[in-house]
Amino acid sequence: MELILLQRVEKLGKLGDIVNVRPGYARNFLLPKKIALRATKENISHFEKEKEALEKVNLKHKDEAEVLAKRLEGTMVVLIRQASEGGQLYGSVSARDIADALKQEHVTKHNVKINLPIKTIGIHTVRVQLHPEVAINLSVNIAMSEDEAKAQANQYAE
Repeated sequence: MELILLQRVEKLGKLGDIVNVRPGYARNFLLPKKIALRATKENISHFEKEKEALEKVNLKHKDEAEVLAKRLEGTMVVLIRQASEGGQLYGSVSARDIADALKQEHVTKHNVKINLPIKTIGIHTVRVQLHPEVAINLSVNIAMSEDEAKAQANQYAE
């Protein structure tokens, strides 16, 4: 299925690209989220008329994301969790937990990208995708107490 992208999509293309994707991906993700339009003659001509406005909006959102990225750069999120003596967490830390810790910065769980579930105490690196073109790495300090969190942070800084 051919689509016109209305914003940059990782590993797919950038604004204005005409891409060929599987129908399910288009129908279930790209079209409902208004990330793409079907590549019909009418939509292509409509897109060409609206392209400048879309680029301005995209640039504005990107600038806002870059400001937020500079503010979050070097930030360490501290989460206090229950764990066994061996350091295994009772449960795991999810994207929602990290987003809740960053709520005042308007970061949602959809922005936080965790490759593997976090199930141990320590300092972990998590990717935060603020905009399709702006991403930062954030340190997450998971500990059983505030004192342990401070000790881990001091050890990490050395």
